[in-house]
Amino acid sequence: MNAPDIEAVKAYLLQLQDNICRSLEGEEPEARFLEELWQYEGGGGGRTRVLSGGQTFEQGGVNFSHVIGKNLPAAATQHRPELAGRSFQAVGVSLVIHPRNPYVPTSHANVRFFLAEKEGEAPVWWFGGGFDLTPYYPFEEDVLHWHNASRDACKDFGDDVYPRFKQWCDEYFFLKHRNETRGVGGLFFDDLNEWGFERSFAFQRSVGDHYIPAYLPIVQKRKNTPYGEREREFQLYRRGRYVEFNLIYDRGTIFGLQSGGRTESILMSLPPVAHWRYNWKPEPGTPEANLYDNYLKPRNWLGL
Repeated sequence: MNAPDIEAVKAYLLQLQDNICRSLEGEEPEARFLEELWQYEGGGGGRTRVLSGGQTFEQGGVNFSHVIGKNLPAAATQHRPELAGRSFQAVGVSLVIHPRNPYVPTSHANVRFFLAEKEGEAPVWWFGGGFDLTPYYPFEEDVLHWHNASRDACKDFGDDVYPRFKQWCDEYFFLKHRNETRGVGGLFFDDLNEWGFERSFAFQRSVGDHYIPAYLPIVQKRKNTPYGEREREFQLYRRGRYVEFNLIYDRGTIFGLQSGGRTESILMSLPPVAHWRYNWKPEPGTPEANLYDNYLKPRNWLGL
C-alpha cells in the first residue's frame, strides 16, 4: 500500500510521545510531565506535556499535535508555492529538553507528517523532522555517540542518507546573524515522499525511535558532573542563541504561529531562563572558547 495513512502515523506518534516521556522521567526522582489537552480551531488539537523544575531537566516539553486547516500557511508553501490554497492536516511530535547541569547538552527532536488536499486533485504528502544536539561544555565522545546513533537511524535506507541529512541539519540549524551553528547537528529532512509512503514512514519511525538511544546515555553520563556559577552563567548565555534561532528561523515555530496554533505549546521550546551579554567573547584557551573553536562549525564527525 502506498497511499498515505495518516491514522497510522498518528498512532505511532502518540506512542512515541509516551515512550519518550517515560524514558526521560526515569532520570528524575520526583518531577513528572504535566499534560494538557487542547483543541485546534480548524479541527484536531494536541497533547502537550511539560516537565518543569526537575533535578535533571530544568524544563522539557514533548508535544503531540494534529491540526486541520483550510489553507496551508506561508511557512509551508514558501518552497512549494503550487500548494497554496490547499487544505491540510499536520501531525507531529516535537520536543526540546533543557537540562539543569551545564555539562548535559540541550536536545531537540521533531517528526512530522503533512497532507495537503484539493478537490479534484491527488493528495500531496510529505514527512519531515530530525534531531540535533546543543552542548555547552562538549565532549567529543558524546558528539561521536550522537552521530553514530544518527547514522544508525539511516543505515537501512541507503549509504547516502546519513551524510545528506547530516549536511542538511548543519545548514538548517545555522544562525546566519552569528555565523555559527546552533550546536553539533544530527539529522534534518523535509519534503520526504520520493520513497513512497511505506518506506518514508519507516524512516520517520527509525528517526523517532533513535532519539532516546542517542540522548539518554549522554544525560546519564554527565548529569552528576560538578559545576559552579561560571558554568551556569555560560549555559544561560548560550541558551540565548537557542531562543534566537527558534524565534527567527525555525520553520516549526513559524508554521505554528502562522497557522493559529496554540501559542503555549509552540513556545514550549524556549528555556525557562536565558541571558544575553553585550558583545561577550570567551577568553582564548578556556573551556568556553573550546565550544566556539571546535564545535560551532560544520564538521565531519564520523569521517565519512
